Amino acid sequence: MSQPSRYGVGGDGSVGPADVETAIRLLQHGEITVEGRLVAATNATLYCAIEFEDLRANCVYKPVSGERPLWDFPDGTLAGREVAAYVISEQMGWRIVPPTVHRDGPFGPGMVQLWIDHDPDVDVLALSRGDDPAVRRMAVFDAVVNNADRKVGHLLPTASGHVYGCDHGVCFSDEYKLRTVLWQWRGKDLTGEAVEALQRLRHAFARDGLTARLRALLSEEEVEATVGRVDLMLKHRIHPYPPEDWPAIPWPPV
Repeated sequence: MSQPSRYGVGGDGSVGPADVETAIRLLQHGEITVEGRLVAATNATLYCAIEFEDLRANCVYKPVSGERPLWDFPDGTLAGREVAAYVISEQMGWRIVPPTVHRDGPFGPGMVQLWIDHDPDVDVLALSRGDDPAVRRMAVFDAVVNNADRKVGHLLPTASGHVYGCDHGVCFSDEYKLRTVLWQWRGKDLTGEAVEALQRLRHAFARDGLTARLRALLSEEEVEATVGRVDLMLKHRIHPYPPEDWPAIPWPPV
């Protein structure tokens, strides 16, 4: 038997994030078995196995029933925001967020996301402070989704060199709340590929299909604010500056 692939579909049926279509099918239809809980997480975050037909993988399941109310995110659910972040990531073409769906699970509806095996040999602290193009893309993505919690530990570098991001439950506020450890590009010109990704995203909003998908996950005000942030970045074509009336770095930062 061939060795399983961490990034496609292995010979034993294991599914990785490179085969997005297969991963989404598995996440939508697979049987979820809870194997443990990530105890460091603020909200219920469960480590699970998932199987469907001859496909299998590990995933993270965050049930809505395990969410703690947040005063600054009173509307919608964290699970919905996680899925909305995946939708934006796919539209930008960068696949920063691992395959993610909203579905029923052992503890009710919630977010189910493919588990990413990060490369333990990568120094994520150094990665977060450097000038890696993949991390710079993430800084642009975070500005679009208004990520209020980009910590060092939310960077998931893989052996292939791709860098995923996780934990996007506190994104999309209609107020500017960008809080991140990735401020090294503040005020600098956006790269050409960043402008192209933003243009792709804006065109998707103009076709209205993306707007409808996001309105099922976010409030109308949050969707409108997201479009506004894209327009602002395309107008000025620079990385945003930290907010003046909001903490610029999450706590703890790691």
